[in-house]
Amino acid sequence: MPDATDPPYVETVDTRFLESLVGYNARRAALSIIGQFLPRMAVYDLRPLDFSVLSLIAHNAGITSRQLCTALSLQSPNVVGIVSALEKRGLIERRTHPHDRRAVGLHLTPDGTALVQEAEKTAATLEMDATARLTAAERKTLIRLLQKIYSRG
Repeated sequence: MPDATDPPYVETVDTRFLESLVGYNARRAALSIIGQFLPRMAVYDLRPLDFSVLSLIAHNAGITSRQLCTALSLQSPNVVGIVSALEKRGLIERRTHPHDRRAVGLHLTPDGTALVQEAEKTAATLEMDATARLTAAERKTLIRLLQKIYSRG
């Protein structure tokens, strides 16, 4: 028989309050997806932010570092390091902007293009695997609702 001075024992953990919070659920879902993303992108030597930067450059040839910062809600020093590392790997190159000689546009190299195409296929497969219990309509709704939280417009 338990003594009154014994610490309480929890048989079943009550997570109802946490599960009622958007942030808690979003974080749990993100951790689940990132847990699958990291090993699948490791074959390309890409971290989530590297992947995002390369994907934006792939779909926006000539994008500037400033535009990357805005699109990804990042500070300039963070992007500078990523861009430099990707350039050293031969995945991107800097070219003078055609309309503003002071600006530099970012472009994929042929190696960068090939890598992004494969990595994006892998990411698409991962998303389908990670959300396999959702219907296509639920997946689309979830994305739309999450965007409503972080979008400014």
